[in-house]
Amino acid sequence: MYRNLSDREITILKQQACSANDWNKILVKENFTSATLSGVQFAGNIKLGLFSNKIDVEKGISKSSGIRNSYIENCTIGDNCLISNVSSLINYVIGNNVAIENVGTIVVNGETTFGNGTEIEILNEGGGRELPIFDRLSAQIAYLLVMYRHDKLFTKKLEQLIANYVTKKKSTLGSISDNVRILNTISLRNVNVGSFAIISGASNLEEGTLGSCEEAPVKIGEDVSAKDFIVLSGTRVDSGAIITSSFVGQGVQIGKQFSSEGSAFFANCEGFHSEACSLFAGPYTVTHHKSTLMIAGMFSFFNAGSGTNLSNHMYKLGPLHQGIVERGAKTGSFSYMLWPCRVGAFSVVMDKHGANFDTSELPFSYINAEKGKSVVTPAMNLFTVGTARDSVKWPKRDRRKDPDKLDLINFDLFNPHIVGKIISGSELLSELHASTPKTKEFATHKGAYIKRLMLRTSRRYYDLAINVYMGNEIIKRLEKSDSLENLDEIRKTLKPEVSSKNSKWLDLSGLIGTENAISDLMDSVKSEKVSTVDELQQVLIQIHENYETESYSWCVNLIENRMEIKLSEITSEQLGKIINDWKTNSTTLNNMVLSDAEKEFDQKTKIGFGIDGDEKTVIDDFEAIRGTYDDNSFVKSIKQEIAKSDARASALLTKLFTT
Repeated sequence: MYRNLSDREITILKQQACSANDWNKILVKENFTSATLSGVQFAGNIKLGLFSNKIDVEKGISKSSGIRNSYIENCTIGDNCLISNVSSLINYVIGNNVAIENVGTIVVNGETTFGNGTEIEILNEGGGRELPIFDRLSAQIAYLLVMYRHDKLFTKKLEQLIANYVTKKKSTLGSISDNVRILNTISLRNVNVGSFAIISGASNLEEGTLGSCEEAPVKIGEDVSAKDFIVLSGTRVDSGAIITSSFVGQGVQIGKQFSSEGSAFFANCEGFHSEACSLFAGPYTVTHHKSTLMIAGMFSFFNAGSGTNLSNHMYKLGPLHQGIVERGAKTGSFSYMLWPCRVGAFSVVMDKHGANFDTSELPFSYINAEKGKSVVTPAMNLFTVGTARDSVKWPKRDRRKDPDKLDLINFDLFNPHIVGKIISGSELLSELHASTPKTKEFATHKGAYIKRLMLRTSRRYYDLAINVYMGNEIIKRLEKSDSLENLDEIRKTLKPEVSSKNSKWLDLSGLIGTENAISDLMDSVKSEKVSTVDELQQVLIQIHENYETESYSWCVNLIENRMEIKLSEITSEQLGKIINDWKTNSTTLNNMVLSDAEKEFDQKTKIGFGIDGDEKTVIDDFEAIRGTYDDNSFVKSIKQEIAKSDARASALLTKLFTT
């Protein structure tokens, strides 16, 4: 409960250089102590808590709570806060245990939504794919709004759903939640700050929200400037970064003079040094280098090599072109792509490409330039160390500590979406092999050139990957069951929980789901069965949680069509063949990865080691720094995987053929 100041308290405050436009508008809690305030100028309606404890301002520095040398207008201030040397604190509700020290202006001017509802011209600089950002935005909601503009009714309903949410954010009062630290900062204007956030040394923050929480604080560091923004939990922005009209999701790291305009960065992205404009940066999009420009593109699980230039300057009617780089792709140093281009999943783009191409049907490719041609070598990236390491490291590098994770991420390397792409690639290569004359050096497809001599080899590699996927799904299924006593029990175990479907699968910036499920979601939005942001997120979560059941059903359909068998009638011999083929193909794939890893230990990689010694010194110096091939942790893990595959197959075969 609050009360008015007593006459004695007002007298003491005046003696301590405090003043007020109207002392009657200042309310305080019982047990309020006037001694904790000095040099404070009050205006408007004020509510003050108790200032009885010390507060940790920075690591190792504690100060007495209270208000000193500050201007406070129309504010509610919680218990045990320190507000010191603040030029203007206007129209805010301050939580408990908040420290605000050496700050210029913290103010709310009129009614604002604190960055919610800001429309950014994402993916297409010329507009048409505007994304309203808000503090519950996920990569999947953004994908649906940005990429499904062809369904005008869905777009309209989804925009209205978001607008309804944004309306609830409107206020003339800002919020600085419990345990926040705002230190040595020039100004915050129309900014909401979540609990446990740390703002230290920032320049200017305007029209934004910091969605911080205790488990995953937001940290805004030195010389950061941000306008029209949303920054979510567990994210760090520092070192002179400039953020304009941008969304920064959970667990993101941005700094080292990075600049962003009209862009969105979702879970675990990293942006340092470089520049982003109209960028849809799906989960794990990473750019670290000064000379890198990422513009008008969509990415996920992407790593930009130094000097990467994604150009949107082949325009006559303005900067209207865009690029799509599918999950897991990379660019080499000083690579260049002239939009529009579309790069297939887990591909590597090298060199400079001045022509437009589409390799979305050819995942795991190398793409390089030869005499002005974009030359694609399909399937080659299936067997590289980089791909194998990436698939393991991504889940380990999930920095999100917030229990409420907005982005729904499937980390499976081989999932129905990717395997579906591989199947399409295999069929395409077969068609190109049949239609390309032997006199031709290259087959061509959608602006890409493929060496005719590689068509059959690449197809064979794709088929190997498909066989690994099918066998692995069967083996995982069998290993989870305790009921394998006879063939009938085995058939029951292999039966999917839902009927087998040949549905197309989609990758919604990290979420893997069926086209049917996404279509149903869209129908629910259009009919207003789904009418709030939270309801939409719950449907997406359900699609994510149904993945394992639905994907197994899809795999069963694939196996039955590809192998011309029925799992409900499978024989021991057929099952034995699936397991043996899986063991053989898995071993082949892993051995090819090991061969690629071994290149990191050949003679060429030892150049620059042991510079003042003989050949033995070179080897000793190299091994002291890099270790040996046999002792390398990644090599060991692959060898263990080969041994584990053999053991899994042998154990299952023994169990199955002794029942």
